[in-house]
Amino acid sequence: MIQRLFDIVQQRSVQAPESIMLAAKENAQWRTYSCKEVWNTARKLAGGLLSLGISNQILEPDAQEKIAIISPNRPEWMIADIGVQLTGAVLTPVYPTISPSELAYILNEAGVRIVFVANAGIYERFKDAFSEVATLKNIYSFDEIEGITNWTELTDRNADADESVIARIKPETLATIIYTSGTTGNPKGVMLTHRNIASNVYDSRPAFTFAETGGRALSFLPLNHIFERMVTYVYLHSGVSVYYAESMDTIGLNLKEVKPIVFTTVPRLLEKVYERIMNTAMELKGIKRVLFFWALALGKRYDNVKHGNPWYQFQLWLANKIIFNKWREALGGNVKAIVTGSAACQERLARIFTAANIIIMEGYGLTETSPVISVNRFETENRRIGSVGTLIENVEVKIANDGEILVKGPNITIGYYKHPELTAEAMQDGWLHTGDIGQWVDGRFLKITDRKKEIFKTSGGKYVAPQALENKMKESIYIEQMMVSGANMKFVSALIVPAFLPLRKYLRDNYPNLIVPDNNKELIRMPEVLAEVQKQIDKYNVFFSHPEQVKKIALLPDEWTIDTGELTPSLKIKRKVIAQKYAAQIAALYAE
Repeated sequence: MIQRLFDIVQQRSVQAPESIMLAAKENAQWRTYSCKEVWNTARKLAGGLLSLGISNQILEPDAQEKIAIISPNRPEWMIADIGVQLTGAVLTPVYPTISPSELAYILNEAGVRIVFVANAGIYERFKDAFSEVATLKNIYSFDEIEGITNWTELTDRNADADESVIARIKPETLATIIYTSGTTGNPKGVMLTHRNIASNVYDSRPAFTFAETGGRALSFLPLNHIFERMVTYVYLHSGVSVYYAESMDTIGLNLKEVKPIVFTTVPRLLEKVYERIMNTAMELKGIKRVLFFWALALGKRYDNVKHGNPWYQFQLWLANKIIFNKWREALGGNVKAIVTGSAACQERLARIFTAANIIIMEGYGLTETSPVISVNRFETENRRIGSVGTLIENVEVKIANDGEILVKGPNITIGYYKHPELTAEAMQDGWLHTGDIGQWVDGRFLKITDRKKEIFKTSGGKYVAPQALENKMKESIYIEQMMVSGANMKFVSALIVPAFLPLRKYLRDNYPNLIVPDNNKELIRMPEVLAEVQKQIDKYNVFFSHPEQVKKIALLPDEWTIDTGELTPSLKIKRKVIAQKYAAQIAALYAE
């Protein structure tokens, strides 16, 4: 078993030197990189980096060189990752969306000496922050930027990786520090070794039985996130070519061009895909509309364990022939599975997409676990909708008395960089405390019920798990985003960002004489809008006990995004940020 990440790439360069490893759009055309080209370029980059004077470093976390990368997904990102590994240095990837002050904090704490930036936009955004980092000596760019040294200056030095340096790199050598944005406080640097990530690659591979050599994957989740990065090495090890989407806005087009067999996503993006499908469906007329909603109703009933009677199975087969086939075509026509993680996926979406022969493999993990702990498998007997699947090999889980999920295995972080007190808090008696609450389904499928820190108690003493409420109510086509609150209060309330497009259509269809404003602030003040959203809340409240039910709501005019600060880079909501930003609206809900 390979125990150093870069050995996966070397192995592919020997086994299939001319096969495509990576690809991206350059000048509106797909440019492919062979296994041999990726490996050789990474070696040249390593040689160039070593020539800067980092060849004699002690391979201990505090002594290793720290090299940062600030870039969206592109082949150069992975080549830099491999090249840095070959020097024994530590790659510290940073989300391009973070604030300049956060960037300065990360680069200073890590003591970063070298930074790779993707383009002029990123450089301009962070150039003032760079000046605040005393350790920073070199900045290289992937694109041509006036006044900034291009990274090819390193690869063109006619230097090569040093075999004596490579030989010193062990499985226990630190490979990367990933700063988790978290939802509060300063980012924490999670230290992951070669063994941590390589073991997760090997132990996750059995879940990718469909990933045949020569297949393609489309990549758009940030490589800064350990989920996409680790899965990329699974793809490379399996002989799957990785194509990078041009941007989030071009995913639909890129899916049709690349025709991937798999891609990873987060539930928020899957919800967006479903919303687009539904918005298109709302415009259908006559028999097309009837057939669409007939197929959708079948999908909502889908269960991979209880297959339904022969009549249901025949109808589902027919729906796949005449309706769901168009969904698959929109995803390129070859998608076998969508792997999702980072947050809870709505059961409804897992049922509908899987019914459409687009298998949703929902998994679970943390940056601290490199990241996969469990995953629903491609094979139906190893999938349970509503769970996060079975444990991967060599990973142990136990549920603590208070319901918290504890994890042990070779994939567990060696700790938080420069914060032994945080490491000691997270690691107790050899078990990583995840902060998630969970339970077993059928004795082997793990189910996440909520975040330990997010569960709150009302003044009446009732515990409320907000994720369960939010996920259920977001099944409504009229609710885009939602955050439940009510800690120490008499009742549960919610902030809601409505789905404005379906709501405007609803108003035009049901109130033909009504003037529907284009301004969202005006729209949410309309009694017809408030009444319809309240009707949706009432519809889903029945699934919860009386103390858990949402009693009051406030509608908000703007979607929560990464840029406006309410979402983390992995699209989870920042509850404290939202609570502070909309404190007045929340207070009004509890005013007598």
